[in-house]
Amino acid sequence: MRTTLDLPEELIKEAMRMTGAKTKSALIKEALEAQINRIKRKRLLSFKGKIDLDIDLDSLRNR
Repeated sequence: MRTTLDLPEELIKEAMRMTGAKTKSALIKEALEAQINRIKRKRLLSFKGKIDLDIDLDSLRNR
């Protein structure tokens, strides 16, 4: 999908230098994937302590 964006050139250059991305498209794709992963992890962490799985690991591992 083609999209026109107005991004600061220095920001793009620094990001490409730091990530090693060869193209602007690769840089943007990597940044979007990283952001999506951060959001997913944050949502998973919000469940910490709210779900009681009641699992006995010793019996699952046949100990």
